[in-house]
Amino acid sequence: MSEAAVTRCDVVIVGGGPVGLLLAVLLAQRGLEPVVLERRTGIATRPKAVGVHAPGWRALESAGVAERLEPSSVAIVGGAVECDGRVLGRMRFPGDAAVRSVPQHLVEAALEARLAELRPGALRRGVEAVGIESGSGADSARAGVRARLLDGAELAADYAVLADGVRSRLRAELGIAWRLRRGSARYAMADVTGPGAGGVAAGSAADARLCFERDGVVEALPIPDGLRWVTHLGRPGRRRPGSSGASASDWPDAPAFAGLVADRVGVRLPGDVEPSGFVARQRLAARFAVGRLALAGDAAHEISPIGGQGMSLGFRDAEELAEVLAGVLAAASPSGGTAGAGASAPFGAYARRRRRAASRAIRRAAFNMAMGGPARGIRLALRNLAVRLLALPPARAALARVFTMRGL
Repeated sequence: MSEAAVTRCDVVIVGGGPVGLLLAVLLAQRGLEPVVLERRTGIATRPKAVGVHAPGWRALESAGVAERLEPSSVAIVGGAVECDGRVLGRMRFPGDAAVRSVPQHLVEAALEARLAELRPGALRRGVEAVGIESGSGADSARAGVRARLLDGAELAADYAVLADGVRSRLRAELGIAWRLRRGSARYAMADVTGPGAGGVAAGSAADARLCFERDGVVEALPIPDGLRWVTHLGRPGRRRPGSSGASASDWPDAPAFAGLVADRVGVRLPGDVEPSGFVARQRLAARFAVGRLALAGDAAHEISPIGGQGMSLGFRDAEELAEVLAGVLAAASPSGGTAGAGASAPFGAYARRRRRAASRAIRRAAFNMAMGGPARGIRLALRNLAVRLLALPPARAALARVFTMRGL
């Protein structure tokens, strides 16, 4: 790090994904000085999260970026569940509860631009934090936190937030357990855009299509000027000793993916689709805070993308953390004095609330994954009956609240 670089700030945020960037923007809007450490040198544009639920969209509005993103988004205002070409039920999302479909890389770019307006230089790309120390006990108000960087430099701050994703090395270094929860499966997805893709223009509204077929769900989710197709592939296989996961040959190539979609729902995709495979797993950190350090987003909870609530859940983490940090830093003296009882570790209530919310989201995602798994015979008939019943009032309203993240 250069000599001109800031060596002390109010809050150091490890991870410059959407959650870390949103938190930095919300803090900067409050007149605070965040620094975001991001080891990537640029924004990855490969397909990732695409759905921003209403609570997450409101957070982006608070950050001043929703208006920029709206022309590049599609409002998902409802959906239909099908099986064998027949509609089992429909759902409409109430009022302002639409799910905004906007690619994650556009969200990151908008947040990065907003942060540059508020605090130029707050985002440090190509900088990796390799260790972090959080003060605790009677002297923690004096000690604050220190982030050790790969180049040997250190960055001191009053508080720190880990928002560095599901593979967070610093979470493991702090000894925070990363516990597997119910719900896992293999999927493949591909974005199909352009003429004939079957989607709607950016800035429009559309419905999602969920096909609960015998061999597993096929989802057609509106994206700007196209559709994202997602197919269920089965349960994760057992890894071989020393294996880091599935190899490329374990995932369907373009013809195989198109064949799965055609066999299950009769839709023929173009031959140039580029599918990618992923394993949906669910994990929860044993603790969301240690001393003056808090966890947020995927570093705190891994939520299955089936249902798509992980990014918006992380945005709610960022909103709550911004409030907590703004309050405790406003009460503290600039010289580093105490901010009253409990100021050295102010994250207790945050950790309890957000861990409960993440646990509920994990249960909801596990239900979604179970409903979309393979089913035949009596199990298929019972599942279809359940879908029909859930599509009737009053269950339909309750289900809509679940899909729009009410209570999280």
